[in-house]
Amino acid sequence: MLKRIFLGLLLAIVLLVAAVAVKTWTTPSQQLAVAPAPKLDIDLQAAAKRLSTAITFRTVSGLDDPAANAAEFDKLHAFLEQQFPKVHATLKKEVVGNKALFYTWTGTDPQAKPVALMAHQDMVPIAPGTEKAWSVDPFSGEIKDGFIWGRGTLDNKSNLFAQMEAVELLIGAGFKPRQTVYLVMGDDEEVSGLRGALPIAELLKSRNVRLDWVLDEGLLVLDGVLPGLSKPAALIGLAEKGYATFFLSLDTAPGHSSMPPQHSAIGMMSAALARLEASPMPGGIQGVAGQMFGALAPEMSGVNRVMLSNLWLTEPLVRGQLEKSPSSNAMLRTTTALTIIRAGNKDNVLPGRAEAAVNFRILPGDTIASTEAHLRKALGNDDIKIKAYPGNSEPSPVSPTDSTGYRAIQQAVRQSFPDAVVAPGLMTAATDSRHFSIVSDAVFRFSPFRVKGEDLARFHGNNERLAISNYGEMIGFYRQLLSNTNAAPAQ
Repeated sequence: MLKRIFLGLLLAIVLLVAAVAVKTWTTPSQQLAVAPAPKLDIDLQAAAKRLSTAITFRTVSGLDDPAANAAEFDKLHAFLEQQFPKVHATLKKEVVGNKALFYTWTGTDPQAKPVALMAHQDMVPIAPGTEKAWSVDPFSGEIKDGFIWGRGTLDNKSNLFAQMEAVELLIGAGFKPRQTVYLVMGDDEEVSGLRGALPIAELLKSRNVRLDWVLDEGLLVLDGVLPGLSKPAALIGLAEKGYATFFLSLDTAPGHSSMPPQHSAIGMMSAALARLEASPMPGGIQGVAGQMFGALAPEMSGVNRVMLSNLWLTEPLVRGQLEKSPSSNAMLRTTTALTIIRAGNKDNVLPGRAEAAVNFRILPGDTIASTEAHLRKALGNDDIKIKAYPGNSEPSPVSPTDSTGYRAIQQAVRQSFPDAVVAPGLMTAATDSRHFSIVSDAVFRFSPFRVKGEDLARFHGNNERLAISNYGEMIGFYRQLLSNTNAAPAQ
């Protein structure tokens, strides 16, 4: 009897190992086989100098004052007109809202659905007190060591200028798009896009325009960042997480610190926040995260390939490892961040009020309502009042990978970055593109930046810079993408 049980277990193990091996080695690659793009015919140093000059315009957007730095935006607009004469002679330019720019490149086929490329003119300020941490003046646009340095080189003037360079090149070569192409350049992305990108999306809707696809800034070409993958990973964002902040308040009787009650406002609020932090929303390798790992698994080696190719068996173990890293955990669930806590103003007075703020980044599939319900339950204190931030936004819809837009972007990435593996991904931060779901079902988020792990802190951080060689790849990518829209993408 024991021998039969042992043989049965042994057979089950052999079959399991065989199933894992078969699944691992028969999962096909999802990478398009395309020839690299032709060499870019451009004076790259001159292009780098144009971007360098653009960095000197301090187009920092303001949340409270829409007119802040208006003169700097005007300088940027004048510079664009001066440096890209073919664009401005061919495309129709409109200024929307305060300083947002909206260009129309009319296509030859009025029946073809138009497309849109997005970027933004504005940038975040330099954090006070960090100026000396920069290797260069952050608004100098200095070119040295093969890089363009300064605020906006990554986020997001390089995307904007690369698009303009590509369009200028195509016009000069006699190219005429089959589909109408829109260039959307918001002026307040860093403070919500409500004055720039949103009015442009509403303008398109009022004109009964439905876009075939939209491409905005987003995920990157990650080099050496993903364990088990020897090639760079170019991730195309299919969606972005929602944003929800809730303000909490708890009122009790104030008093003297010499006679404290059993439960104080600070103690009760702290305990509630501890319960909340210990109760993350459920997550898993599903949805966009599942699509990403499905595309990456065949390109990996060793144990990582085995594990990701067999999530039907290994999902709990893989998920446990991913949850240990803040960046990968954010792909799996709606995240909870305790961002503000405030109470008391004197060391010998018990405050009568404790306040806090909690920020959630909402995974597609969850909603603001379901997140608030989780918050109320996890806090475990009905005396805590909850007020939602008026600017909260739902997660974006998930764009389809079987669309012409995804295939055109995927093809252009493979042509421009032939050493990279392409996969769908989830944008965990917010972009202007979220406003465009009212005019398109296919909104994608990808920035053609090559970055290593140590470069990620440069976004909104110190020593922001862009390699001139990478800038050439960016221009080539947008040129190739626009060329691809005139023909059926490779299957």
